[in-house]
Amino acid sequence: MIQRKKLFATFVRFGLVGVLATALHYGLYYLLHFIMGANAAFTVGYLLGFVANFYLTSYFTFGTSPSWRKLFGMGGAHAVNYLLQIGLLNFFLWTGVDEVWAPLPVYAITVPVNFILVRFVFTSKNE
Repeated sequence: MIQRKKLFATFVRFGLVGVLATALHYGLYYLLHFIMGANAAFTVGYLLGFVANFYLTSYFTFGTSPSWRKLFGMGGAHAVNYLLQIGLLNFFLWTGVDEVWAPLPVYAITVPVNFILVRFVFTSKNE
């Protein structure tokens, strides 16, 4: 029972960090998509959101110190997540979803996948 509560608390913190990083990502995407293509704007927002996400995830979500291993592990998890997100973004654009709204269903699909991957990186005992 304690393990479930701890996992739930971690997921809530992950969610808070994710909301912040996603807001940063989407805000940058929204501003930049007017001056560059949707894919470029999405990528720039993703990269800057990733940096904020890494530090917040390390300190706040999992209560650990950042390390190169965690950075590369999270980078790998986010590489998978980015490919999934950019593929879904283009799918939703292709189906006619407006560029302004297309990232929203992408986030809804990819957040659970990202939690599983990032949790593995930050809770792995191979420091």
